[in-house]
Amino acid sequence: MELWLDEQLELKNGRAMKMRVVKTLDSIKTPFQQIDVFETQAFGKVFTLDGVIMMTESDEFSYHEMITHVPMMSHPNPEYVLVVGGGDGGTVREVLKHSSVKEVHLCEIDKGVVDISRKHFPAIAKAMSDKRVVHAYEDGAKYVKKNKKKFDVIICDSSDPIGPAEVLFREPFYRGMEGALRDIGICSTQAESFFYHGDIIKALFEFIPKVYKEYGYYYTTIPTYPSGIIGFTFLSNKVNPYKVEPDIKRLPKGLRYYSTELHKAAFVLPEFAKKFVKRSK
Repeated sequence: MELWLDEQLELKNGRAMKMRVVKTLDSIKTPFQQIDVFETQAFGKVFTLDGVIMMTESDEFSYHEMITHVPMMSHPNPEYVLVVGGGDGGTVREVLKHSSVKEVHLCEIDKGVVDISRKHFPAIAKAMSDKRVVHAYEDGAKYVKKNKKKFDVIICDSSDPIGPAEVLFREPFYRGMEGALRDIGICSTQAESFFYHGDIIKALFEFIPKVYKEYGYYYTTIPTYPSGIIGFTFLSNKVNPYKVEPDIKRLPKGLRYYSTELHKAAFVLPEFAKKFVKRSK
């Protein structure tokens, strides 16, 4: 009998990403969520939380490169970086491709995510063992509040706004991030798909202009996320995302998705999506 994975997130809306499962590799229940790892026919190993796809071996690079290198290449000298969530290690891996980085704080509420990633995705997770990485297993909203004026770049690599990640889509967390930024600071956050989640994006941009002077929304394409795209907020008090000219001399080698040309193009939205987003001038 064939086994198929139907992603749970969009089923209530009558749509789902479906993939053929070769075998189940792991299944554990942590205090926070259900974690499963599957070997699939089309996408290699797949990591899910509570039935929602977090990462696949085949396309994770398009997500991790864009959530990371857009803010990193927009900052003149990123030395201290915070990754909230991101326990699979992909964002940490991309951050450490920048030679200016002195320290990366990884704040992941569920240590089980890190442990299972190290077990099943060692090529992605090995960056978390770098000596520059500081591990914190706690609530990201609380972590930013106690680290005032510490980080050049904050990347919120969160799951969807359900369960333990719900707090990361609320105004108090965005204010906490703003307080944790150094003078020239930039944040990027996972901000859903403009095809499916316009209500969530619109709600974010109702309060973002109250917290940050500069802000925008950009996106990447990724086959295994709902609608085939995922978006991000860009937040700062000093750096206007629409005026950034990425320095190609700082571009890490060996990237598969991000480029300086794509960096600028990613902020160009379809006409229908513009109604969800507010942008600084």
